[in-house]
Amino acid sequence: MAATADSWESSARRRRVDSRKTQSKCVNSSEEHGADSAEAPGEERAPRGLRTGTYWLTRIVLLRCVAFIYLVAFSVAYNQNKQLIGERGLMPCKNYLNSVKRYVGGRIGMAAFAYTPSILWFLDWSDMDANLDGIALMGMALSAFVLVTGMANMVVMVTLWVLYHSLVSVGQLWYSFGWESQLLETGFLAIFLCPVWTVSQVPRRCPPSLVCIWTFRWLIVRIMLGAGLIKIRGDKCWRDLTCMDYHYETQPVPNPLSYYMHRSPWWFHRLETLSNHLVELIFPFFTFLGRRMCMFNGATQMLFQVVLIVSGNLSFLNWLTIVPSLACFDDASLAFLFYSRGGAKKAVLEIQNEDSAGRTAKPTKGMLMRRVVNISLGLLIGCLSVPVVMNLLSSKQVMNTSFDPLRIVNTYGAFGSITKERTEVIFQGTLSRDPKDPQALWEEYHFLCKPGDPHRRPCLISPYHYRLDWLMWFAAFQTYEQSEWVIHIAGRLLSNDSAVLSLLDHNPFQGRETPGWVRGEHFLYKFSQPGSASAAQGKWWLRKRIGAYFPPVDLEGLRGYFKSRSWPHPHTAASGREEP
Repeated sequence: MAATADSWESSARRRRVDSRKTQSKCVNSSEEHGADSAEAPGEERAPRGLRTGTYWLTRIVLLRCVAFIYLVAFSVAYNQNKQLIGERGLMPCKNYLNSVKRYVGGRIGMAAFAYTPSILWFLDWSDMDANLDGIALMGMALSAFVLVTGMANMVVMVTLWVLYHSLVSVGQLWYSFGWESQLLETGFLAIFLCPVWTVSQVPRRCPPSLVCIWTFRWLIVRIMLGAGLIKIRGDKCWRDLTCMDYHYETQPVPNPLSYYMHRSPWWFHRLETLSNHLVELIFPFFTFLGRRMCMFNGATQMLFQVVLIVSGNLSFLNWLTIVPSLACFDDASLAFLFYSRGGAKKAVLEIQNEDSAGRTAKPTKGMLMRRVVNISLGLLIGCLSVPVVMNLLSSKQVMNTSFDPLRIVNTYGAFGSITKERTEVIFQGTLSRDPKDPQALWEEYHFLCKPGDPHRRPCLISPYHYRLDWLMWFAAFQTYEQSEWVIHIAGRLLSNDSAVLSLLDHNPFQGRETPGWVRGEHFLYKFSQPGSASAAQGKWWLRKRIGAYFPPVDLEGLRGYFKSRSWPHPHTAASGREEP
C-alpha cells in the first residue's frame, strides 16, 4: 500500500511539473506571436471599426448633401430668375421691393428688411438682372466648394443661407413652394454643424453637437407628420386608400415611370397608400426609441423619398427631405461611405481612440462658448416649434407656412388633396387677322416639361425644376382671372418676347412674323393605355378639349389690361421704348 501511495504521489508531482512547463510554453508562444504580430515600423495598420455615438462623418455627409441641394437651387435661379423676377420678368422683383418700401413708409430700414429679408435692399437697383445673377453665381460657387471638399465653416454656410433667403423673399409666386422654406430651415441648421472659421472635414476642436443632430431629426419628424396628418384630415381618398389610383397621372409633372406605375393593379395602389400612412404617421416616432429604431426610421424615410423621386418630377423636394433623415445615422453606420485608410475615417478613429484612452484635450474657451451656442440653438428651435406643434395638433392644420420672417421653423405637408382629373392650359397662336375665322390655323406652344403634345414622352428632370411649368399645373384648375400672370404670358407671346420664350420648348412662330392672336385652350389629359392602338401610334397622352381657358387676345386689346396692372406693354418691352 505504501509503495502504491508513493507511486501515486510521484505521478501527481510529475503531472504538476509538466503542467507548469506547458503553461510556460503557452506564455512564451503567446509573447512570440504578439511580437510577430506587432506593427512593424512604417507599416500601416487597417483601422478598426468605428464606435457608435459620434457624428463626425455624419457631419460631412450632411454638409455635402445640403450643398448639393443649394447647388441645384441656385442653378435653377440662375437659369430662370431673369425671366421670372428680373428687369423684364413676369413679376419684376424691383416692383415688388418698391411696393414693400411704400407699405413700410417709404424708407429702406429695419421695417422693410423684416418684411422682406433680402440683401437686394442694399444693392444698386439700376441693373437688377446683374444682382440676381451675381447672387446665383456666388451661391453656385460656394455650394460647389462644399460639395466637392466636404468642408465648410459658419461663414460659408451663413453666406449660402443669406443668399438663398434673399431670392426666396423677393421670388413672390415663383418661390411660394414648401421646399423653399424647407431648404432655408435645413440650411439654417447646417450652419451650426460647422466651426466658425476653421475649414476642415474633421475639425478636432469643434465636435459635432448632439443638439444640432437632434434638430435635424426633429425636422424630419415634423416634415413627415405634417405630410401624413394633412392627408388624413384632407381628401377622403387618403382614408379609403384610393388616392394612388390618381396620383401618378395627375401629379404636377409626371415622368416616364409615372406612365407605367399609374397602370399598376388596384391592390398595389392600396398597398402604396397604406405604406404612405405608415411611413408618415407611425415610423417618425421611432426616432425617439433608441439608436437602432432611429436608424430604421432614417432608412425607411430615405427609401420612401427614393420611390417618390423615381416616380415623378417633384423638384428637389424629395432629395431635400433625405437630408435630415441622414442625421439618424452615426459614424459607425456611415463608415462604409469613406475610405478605410487615411482621410476623415482615420482621423475619426484616432479621435475615438484618444477619447477611450482618456487623452481628450481640455476644453478651450472657444469650445465652451460653442456649447452655449448649441444649447441656445436647441432653445430657439424649441420655442419656435411651439406654434408648429400646435398647428400639427389642430383640426384646421395649415401646411407650408412660416410663423417667423426668417423661416427658421416651418410647417410642412404635401398633397392634402388629390385631383382626380388632369387638365392642362395650352397656349395657341395664329397669324390670321380674324380669330373667329373657321379657316384660321392655330398653332401650339410647347412648354419644357409639362404635358402638351400627346406624342411627347414625359420628361425626367428631378432634382431640377421648371418653375413656370409647375405653376401652369395650378393655373389649369383655376381661372385666368385667378391667375392673371397667364394673360401676361399671352401678351409676351404676342410680341415674341425672348425672355418668356426661353422658358418654353417650342415656339411655332420662330423665324416668322409675330402671331396676331393668342388664346388659351383647356384640355382634359389621360395617360394612354400601354399596348393600345394609341400607344402604338406613339401617344403617351390622350386629350379631349374642355373649352376656352381665355379668349383670343391681341396686343392692342391688352393695352388697357396691362396698363391697369402697371405692366409694361409687351410691344414696349420688346422694343425698349417707353409707353406714351
